[in-house]
Amino acid sequence: MTTTPVSPSVRVADLTEIRVREPERIAAAWAARERRPLVREDGRLLLLAADHPARGALGVRGVGAAMASRSNLLERLVTALGRPGVDGVLGTPDVLDDLLLLGALEGKVAIGSMNRGGLQGASFELDDRFTAYTAAEIAARGLDGGKMLTRICLDDPGTVATLAASAQAVTELAEQRLLAMVEPFLSVRQEGRVVNQLDPDSTIKSVHIAAGLGASSAYTWLKLPVVDELDRVMDATTLPTLLLGGDPQGDPEETYASWGHALALPAVRGLVVGRALLFPPDEDVAAAVDIAAGLVHGADGGAP
Repeated sequence: MTTTPVSPSVRVADLTEIRVREPERIAAAWAARERRPLVREDGRLLLLAADHPARGALGVRGVGAAMASRSNLLERLVTALGRPGVDGVLGTPDVLDDLLLLGALEGKVAIGSMNRGGLQGASFELDDRFTAYTAAEIAARGLDGGKMLTRICLDDPGTVATLAASAQAVTELAEQRLLAMVEPFLSVRQEGRVVNQLDPDSTIKSVHIAAGLGASSAYTWLKLPVVDELDRVMDATTLPTLLLGGDPQGDPEETYASWGHALALPAVRGLVVGRALLFPPDEDVAAAVDIAAGLVHGADGGAP
């Protein structure tokens, strides 16, 4: 895929030079960024997920280094963010700063990924420390909220530190009236790997644990997987919920159908999808994103 400039002045090829000679442009661009309400009239969100690389998770559909090229990833993100119905993006500071300089975050929702310390495959993977955005930095930069991965393993002592840090982040974001997106899983170690339990009962238990984090739930949203018996899972909470895409497997049409069913549930308010939309099997990012936007926002594409 070729790199396309997003604005007359900044291209992907210019980003390193800006970082070398004018790093102050990043703070200035955050201060000048055009913002929008978190949700439009329909109360729904379609967000792109771009925080996987910071946890060392570069694979898509079994291709281990699919997300290794930053220029390629940025081009895909820029294409997707330019489609109607895409509300914004979830990412780490390096990715969001790049997109900001490219002009791709104007009028978009920007959610900062907060804890990326639980590197994929590491012995300390479940000690998921906060190594990226802080709540204070999210507020200072004018982002719209923060996301925290909260894996709960009853046999791993790292879980308690993750729970405490997530609770603090929820509290601090609520104090700033910013969205706190909690992504909970009940997890286990199997043959040296961390495996998330994706059955309905495990997901329900994770929902209840996540909903109780922090001193206020006023600004808490959940980010949950699409699992079986989702109707029963969603009855476990009144918190607004966005569904995650995960590492795509199988037929995209089956994935879209499962999203469509899930989006009919009242508590489900949209999708947070990365790899399934940014790396579709046919490489047509725009077409994949347009299908997801239609599922989330309907015929109007989420227009204000």
